[in-house]
Amino acid sequence: MGFFDSLVDKVGNAIGMDLHAKLGEQLQTLLQPDTIQAIVSKADEAGLGDKVRSWVGKGENLPVTPDEIRNILGNSEVQQLVAKTGLPADTLLPALAHFLPAAIDKKTPEGEA
Repeated sequence: MGFFDSLVDKVGNAIGMDLHAKLGEQLQTLLQPDTIQAIVSKADEAGLGDKVRSWVGKGENLPVTPDEIRNILGNSEVQQLVAKTGLPADTLLPALAHFLPAAIDKKTPEGEA
């Protein structure tokens, strides 16, 4: 099961509970070095590599917008997440924009993916 499939399952399980806390916890569990590298690669393709690298590096995390998360993931991934979770994109993307930078930062304390 890929990263995004796992994320969908975990977000789906969190619905009805404290979504923010559950999403933050699940991102910590799911983010592995190969997943982080894949996100960096997708961000590079979207022209957002510097932002994502700030989350991996030791400095300050640059913020990301929901639209930038959509650009990193791609429309097909976003639609897949929406379909599987039942959450509208305007709920899911802001949550990811909020939690993903900090989650990646915590998983890369030495500044490396």
